[in-house]
Amino acid sequence: MTNTDYSSAMMTDMYEYTMLDAAMQDGTADRQCVFEVFTRHLPTGRRYGIVAGLGRIVEMLKDFRPTESDLKFLRDRHVVSEKTAKWLENFSFSGTIRAYREGEAFFANSPILEVEGTFAECTLLETLVLSVLNYDSAIASAASRMTSAAGDRPCMDMGGRRANESAAVAAARASIVGGFAGTANLAAAKKYDLLCIGTAAHAFTLLHDDERDAFVSQVNALGPGTTLLTDTYNIEKAITTAVEVAGPQLGGIRIDSGDLASLAQKARKQLDSLGATNTKITVTNDLDEYALAALQTAPVDSYGVGTMLVTGSGHPTCAMVYKLVEREGSDGAMHPVAKKSFGKSTDGWRKRALRCYQYGLAQGELVLCGPADKLAAWEAPAEYGDTKDLMITAVDHGDIDESLASKEALLAARDYHKKALDELPVTALSLSNGEQAIPTEVLTIE
Repeated sequence: MTNTDYSSAMMTDMYEYTMLDAAMQDGTADRQCVFEVFTRHLPTGRRYGIVAGLGRIVEMLKDFRPTESDLKFLRDRHVVSEKTAKWLENFSFSGTIRAYREGEAFFANSPILEVEGTFAECTLLETLVLSVLNYDSAIASAASRMTSAAGDRPCMDMGGRRANESAAVAAARASIVGGFAGTANLAAAKKYDLLCIGTAAHAFTLLHDDERDAFVSQVNALGPGTTLLTDTYNIEKAITTAVEVAGPQLGGIRIDSGDLASLAQKARKQLDSLGATNTKITVTNDLDEYALAALQTAPVDSYGVGTMLVTGSGHPTCAMVYKLVEREGSDGAMHPVAKKSFGKSTDGWRKRALRCYQYGLAQGELVLCGPADKLAAWEAPAEYGDTKDLMITAVDHGDIDESLASKEALLAARDYHKKALDELPVTALSLSNGEQAIPTEVLTIE
């Protein structure tokens, strides 16, 4: 058995099924509801976040229903009554999901995803939606800061060994949204048709009687265009040996330890002196956005990023929450609902999100709260400048837009991410602590 043998419908907390069961029994399960995903604040010092995970949610939603085994478990544990178990046998999400597209920038109180349907079907999605959006967006946000710091030098995901096996695949995908060029993870490369990279580790060098034998073996197997790992013993000697073995057409070298900037500078001069002027230099070794920024002037061609990518560079979650903001009352009309808890208050009503621009640069985010008809009819006054609606429809009354889970959509998200960053004030790309790049205004229309 692998960790993917459970159904997506069991990616829930128990209280989602117990709430469903109670609502089924008291007659409120069929009330129309609107749930919203948002974060109350960005991680400390971060100036923006990047949305990722919508494609994965869409993919998992297709088969979101308990299996016979799941239902037996729920019955045996008395999680749900027989009435609810019978209802779940033919479950299929028939609601609507609107969301920020993948690659979009988000801020505090951005309505990143909205789920509309009956309470019964909406409540079951909470944990799955949050687990995907919180992790994937954290990784994409970290990747965005890293690729911004790296400039035009490609970043590659090498973090699979630093994460849970399923998280490693999710992180590889989310890194693409944030601008990464490829991954070392074969499962992710296969699933999402990504560029995959990798040649040899230090163990391969240590396996052989000497470094030359290891290099000869690798070049014979992979050709002179391969990348040779040069810091197992002595980098200067390794580079000399590498060029002797592969010739000046050697594809690349990798440095995985030490003062990367100075070592890359020395390596570049040595390679050029040996005639290997086109040999690329890749560096690895616990890189984060700050290390990448410090390497801007070093003659490095690409980066391999591991631990700090798959852990969100210190922020492995976005603290997103899933809250009920509108529901049908006993009178049949829709009513706003909101928490008043200290430090955890929410804004009632469904939302409409717009980004406001002046001269093509984002000036702020406007979050409108109100009844559906009032939101649709609202037109932005001139004082807000040019505006763009931010939410797209991912599921329309049960009709899933499966194109959002495609490879093309993933690459489009990476392109959209770059466009979204280009529209933000230049201060958004600063790595120093600061406030979010643009302000969020919440406006209720009734």
